[in-house]
Amino acid sequence: MNILLVLTTVLAASVPTMDDSDSWLTFDGAKGPGVGKHIVFITGDEEYRSEQGMPQMAQILAKHHGFRCTVLFSIDPETGCIDPQVNDNIPGMEAIDEADLVVLFTRFRNLPDSQMKHFVDHVQSGKPVIGLRTSTHAFDIPGDREYHRWSWRNGQWDGGFGRQVMGETWIDHHGGHGWQSSSGIIVEEASGHPILQGIKDGDVWDPSDVYTVRLPLPKGCTPLMNGRVLSGMDPADGPCEVVKRDDETTFDKNDPMMPIAWTNVRKSESGKKQRVFSSTFGASQSYTREGSRRLLVNACYWCLGMQSQIKPNLTVDLVGDYQPTQFGFNKHTPDLKPADMVKKAQ
Repeated sequence: MNILLVLTTVLAASVPTMDDSDSWLTFDGAKGPGVGKHIVFITGDEEYRSEQGMPQMAQILAKHHGFRCTVLFSIDPETGCIDPQVNDNIPGMEAIDEADLVVLFTRFRNLPDSQMKHFVDHVQSGKPVIGLRTSTHAFDIPGDREYHRWSWRNGQWDGGFGRQVMGETWIDHHGGHGWQSSSGIIVEEASGHPILQGIKDGDVWDPSDVYTVRLPLPKGCTPLMNGRVLSGMDPADGPCEVVKRDDETTFDKNDPMMPIAWTNVRKSESGKKQRVFSSTFGASQSYTREGSRRLLVNACYWCLGMQSQIKPNLTVDLVGDYQPTQFGFNKHTPDLKPADMVKKAQ
């Protein structure tokens, strides 16, 4: 009987439970510091394969750390399949109502008010939030809609969710898009931060380029890691070359380097102090690297006030056979339902 109970507990973290509509995934944590905590991942970007990377990270956090993790997707309502091009439908947003932490990885979503409300309520309550890569420009909601101010170009709530909560909205590509990858370099003053435990320079890598951010970041933000622009698309590539202009001046993309990971401690609308972690890294291939996985796992612990339980050797091993595809527009794998994202990895 005891053996059966142990086996059931171990399997629970790797086998998803599905709701009746099969529109999202839930991974029940087995054991670990995260037992009793619920993390909801919201995916929906056309380029960086959040629909691949976030289910893997959810499984890691469930199996190795005990968190209950739910993953939501952009779903084509006619087929029930994952389609990042569908920017106005992410079923299951009500799961956020019971979430302790939300991890957002979306791009230019125009969600109906009924879905958007759950996310807005979470943020305004002061509960923690993580925003990845394109979440600087997570929403693009028309001006006649209730949640327009959350849009990336909003002028009244300057920069919308990206600028006001994460710390920056979409500005530009700093590195060469599609031909200059990026590696993480720890900010010396932040080297003792709990999120950076077990991480060295170069451990965090992303095939996508460094984003431009305005310096300095807003008040309350603490840069943890800068992004070194590499000369190519391999983690072993060196820094990109300094460009010499026609007027004999030079331009070095790595001087200064742009922050790619930072925290933001802000006062929420509820008056509660809110913990936010932001990273402009996050393409699915990034999570083939142990350092990239460790950064996000550590950030989840920190956001939830569990920083004392972060150890340099926290387990961040991959779950199943993780084979993410190259980022790019119109490159998502068609005709897959949420359950297929797990079957594909096993």
